[in-house]
Amino acid sequence: MPKVKVDGVEIEVPQGATVLQACELAGKEIPRFCYHERLSIAGNCRMCLVEVKPGPPKPQASCALPAADNQEIFTTTPMVKNAREGMMEFLLINHPLDCPICDQGGECDLQDQSIAYGRGHSRYTENKRAVTEKYMGPIVKTVMTRCIQCTRCVRFAEEVAGVEEIGAIFRGEDMQITSYLEEAVTSELSGNVVDLCPVGALTSKPYSFEARPWELRKTQTIDVMDAVGTNIRLDARGRQVLRCVPRINDDVNEEWATDKTRHAVDGLVRRRLDKPYVRRDGKLVEASWDEAFAAIAAVDAGSSVAAVAGDLVDCETMFAAKALLARLGSDRLEGRQTGMDYDTSSLAAVNFNTTIAGAERADAILLVGTNLRWEAPLVNTRIRKAIKRGAKVFAIGPETELTYRAEWLGNDLALLGDLPEAVTEAFGKAERPMVIVGGAAMKGGQGAALALAKSLNLLRDAASTSSGQDWNGFNVVHMAASRMGGLMLGYAQKGGIADVADAKLTFFLGADEVDFTRFTGCKVYVGHHGDKGAQAADIVLPGATYAEKSGTWVNLEGRVQRGERAVFPPGDAREDWTIFRALSETLGHTLPFDTLADLRAAMAADTPALGTLGLARFDWNPPALDASGSGEVVYPIKDFYLTNAVCRASPTMQRCSAELIHGDDSFAEAAE
Repeated sequence: MPKVKVDGVEIEVPQGATVLQACELAGKEIPRFCYHERLSIAGNCRMCLVEVKPGPPKPQASCALPAADNQEIFTTTPMVKNAREGMMEFLLINHPLDCPICDQGGECDLQDQSIAYGRGHSRYTENKRAVTEKYMGPIVKTVMTRCIQCTRCVRFAEEVAGVEEIGAIFRGEDMQITSYLEEAVTSELSGNVVDLCPVGALTSKPYSFEARPWELRKTQTIDVMDAVGTNIRLDARGRQVLRCVPRINDDVNEEWATDKTRHAVDGLVRRRLDKPYVRRDGKLVEASWDEAFAAIAAVDAGSSVAAVAGDLVDCETMFAAKALLARLGSDRLEGRQTGMDYDTSSLAAVNFNTTIAGAERADAILLVGTNLRWEAPLVNTRIRKAIKRGAKVFAIGPETELTYRAEWLGNDLALLGDLPEAVTEAFGKAERPMVIVGGAAMKGGQGAALALAKSLNLLRDAASTSSGQDWNGFNVVHMAASRMGGLMLGYAQKGGIADVADAKLTFFLGADEVDFTRFTGCKVYVGHHGDKGAQAADIVLPGATYAEKSGTWVNLEGRVQRGERAVFPPGDAREDWTIFRALSETLGHTLPFDTLADLRAAMAADTPALGTLGLARFDWNPPALDASGSGEVVYPIKDFYLTNAVCRASPTMQRCSAELIHGDDSFAEAAE
């Protein structure tokens, strides 16, 4: 590894590191605008100038200069100081004085670095240039006069999102960043360019003029819009969440978040359930908590009680419901709302065993019945990284745009038993082969997928995968944040939802996607939005959203994570587990926990894996299943932006759906 001196201090740096990275390893702060750790090097802004010896007697861009043995790097010499001041002066020639009204104020790299590295005054009196605003869709607001052409957004769109719809036009001082034909950017990751933009040229359109960062209370929690378990921060003022931004977690979401994760938060305050309701004479009418509990107690259900978990619910709620049902003599629990009934006797056989980060190392990948771009967009970005390292991708299912090239084999699960020679050859040569099975293939192709994994040697030494030492290439993609946690808690019946539909009393834990016509008994909905579940219920108990409670969620790779409460539920709504604790007293079967800590201790005793944060390990003991899978694949997600009750209540998600999915261009405008 090269040894370099940074301001007189000798350090050793990894092979291939740049001078900028070497300076950071030495604890030196290097200003930059175009450089970003997860994007390719552009060398546009020239703000990261340093002096390097041996070399020409002039400042050099440290982001694009490889570190080499015997280099001496100087970051604070007069030459460097003058060069940085000059570059900042150039950058500010045309930048408008928008700081008082700019949404980037308080979080702006240009503000910070102009104070730290600028002259403090400008020598230019010429007129500033102006650039017309560009339309980039419902998510991104543009003020392109502020743009300094760092091209971070261009590189993100091309390299990470895989949608080459942002680029530069014209040259020199006329250069402008714009979307293709000035239309909406169609990527479901487009909101990340707002975080990447260092100057406020790209800001969040739904959050525009809402708040300043120092006004907001910041809470770390977990996203529930899909099963990836994106680490997020919710920014709230008063009792309303105003903004959601991602947190860095290299094992899960790196530093990205989907547009749904970021902007569904405006649905948290709309269509909310804030009072209990009881159906009388065919209509839901307001009731007190005592009246609602009394109505449940009046149902002569005996042990014919069931619970159906929705897609967003936390493990604490599911455990509280499970504990209450156990005291009532029932274990009829189900979490697969839409009717799936795949075998769950082995959790490793329904887990993303390679791990999200591990997917980058795969060299041969077969997608079976999954549209990863919608089902798990941040897993899809990992597949793109694997392709850059030489991985080949094959797919079974209806052809769709995944943002990368895949060889589509057909739309019949029978192909799992008769793969083309090109596939078997690629997998035969692969050191880290990988099969990814989506929800569309689980019901009809679970056994065939497991048999294929075995025949393709994906599970080499898989018996010891619990130690984390070996490669297990069999992966299942879940789409619900609650799915893996629910499976760990036993929310799965052999016959799926059909096995609980005849219960005399059924609790729906935020379950809105169920076919309610199949349930003939009393339906109790415990949830937060007046969506499909509340409309079909006989009794409605208002609960809390993921932003209004501390909870545990398990992502698709079996990673146990916890989030904290950002705001309080509205009106008479309560945290879901407390509802079951209070109801248990009315039913005469008081649950043995009064606090969240007590509940988590009981949950850890019942399911030890839920008591430890981090990646849970499941022993590999796949069930013996029918390997004769067949049938066409039908992707379960029809509209990426409207997959749950929170999204359907969100005006931003409704607009995204109308414009980006259904082609309604009435929203498009050149400027705001």
